[in-house]
Amino acid sequence: MSKRQQKFEAANAKVTARAGRNLVFAVASGLFFGAVFVISLVFLEPLMLVLIIALSAISIYELATAFRIGGLRVPRIGVILGSIMILIGTWFWGADGMLWGMFFGSSLLLLWRLSEGIFAKQVVHKRTMLADLSAGIFTLVYIPLLMGMAVLMYLSDQVNGKLWVFAIIMLCVVCDISAYIVGVTLGKHKMSPRISPNKTWEGFSGAALALLIAGTLTAVYLLQLPWWVGVLLGAAVLITATTGDLVESLIKRCLGVKDISKLLPGHGGMLDRLDSILPSIIPFYTVAILTGAV
Repeated sequence: MSKRQQKFEAANAKVTARAGRNLVFAVASGLFFGAVFVISLVFLEPLMLVLIIALSAISIYELATAFRIGGLRVPRIGVILGSIMILIGTWFWGADGMLWGMFFGSSLLLLWRLSEGIFAKQVVHKRTMLADLSAGIFTLVYIPLLMGMAVLMYLSDQVNGKLWVFAIIMLCVVCDISAYIVGVTLGKHKMSPRISPNKTWEGFSGAALALLIAGTLTAVYLLQLPWWVGVLLGAAVLITATTGDLVESLIKRCLGVKDISKLLPGHGGMLDRLDSILPSIIPFYTVAILTGAV
């Protein structure tokens, strides 16, 4: 190994120790999946439904597996089938289809888990069954139902829904990158050491500044909205993206798992990439409703 390679490895090791993930793998895998998303969003619209279902299924499988490790039995096949009902219903029948998909998906989950309890070798207590079902419903709401809101924006006839979905992803990426860079270089004060030891208030402040600027530019030049709406969107994404990341970290701590999965080098699992995006769909969907975009 040359001296240049040794210096690079040493520098990367320092950044990894400070940030909690391998920078090279994180950037490479992030760029790859970002490119796949943009290509699907812009050029391969017929495959967007397939991509969304695949992302939802992988994330649900990861979360359901983590729940099992933590002692909660969430039927992985049942909850994945429920998510497919929600997303297909949303794609073809809009908001009504999303709600009906949630109803049938929840019903399927209920029947699936009850049937497992009936044929179990040991008696399943009511509290255990209730906890399992609650975790399953949470999974359906947390992943496919929120994705369904993004689908409604994507398919909107009122505006170019692709721009709205792209704006969500872009602002979440801005939040993640700015918080990461500022946190690694200037971070000293931990935001929540017990839940997410790598998050700092300096990184949060850097993300706040970047999002206010990016949100304003996005609203004015991309979504054709007043600048103050962009400020509100930037502030909302700051809160939802940060909270989403902390909530996922809290779930992992409560379940006793270090990572949701090791699917993506440098990132963990697919859900680790979506934890800030999923809750950020809510403020965008709210603004879309208020402005008549959906």
